[in-house]
Amino acid sequence: MPRTLTAIVIFLCAASLASIAQSQGSEIAVIVNPNNSVSNLSMADLKKIFAGEKHAWPGGVPIKLVVRTPGCHERLVLLRMLGMTESEYKQYWTAQVIRGEADAEPMAAPSFGMVKEVVGELKGAIGFVDVQDIKPGMKVIKVDGRMPGEAGYPLH
Repeated sequence: MPRTLTAIVIFLCAASLASIAQSQGSEIAVIVNPNNSVSNLSMADLKKIFAGEKHAWPGGVPIKLVVRTPGCHERLVLLRMLGMTESEYKQYWTAQVIRGEADAEPMAAPSFGMVKEVVGELKGAIGFVDVQDIKPGMKVIKVDGRMPGEAGYPLH
């Protein structure tokens, strides 16, 4: 490989790795539909929600999970929180649906914009977004009494 091309490839790989390292250190915010009365969830409740063990919000509104597609930082945080690999997560939800414990797998959103749109429009929706992607009008809730950026916030 010519030197110039080698230098370009090395530069692009280094830039890509730096971007990945930066995103992996960022915090993840939990967002809910703006009409949801919930403003704080314990980590235990958050795990139950994203494991499909809790099906409704206070007042009976069904919970609708919106998760990022495999490989996204938000998805990796979700898998770490649940203590699962990607394949275990897929098998878990397939089994939930087959047993009739869930109507469907969580909605997979390929982009931040889709998570924001679905959570904003769908009553009962909840999702994860990178704190850098929080926009006006999004309802960010506390986890264990802490907002993203506060000491002890548990989602990274």
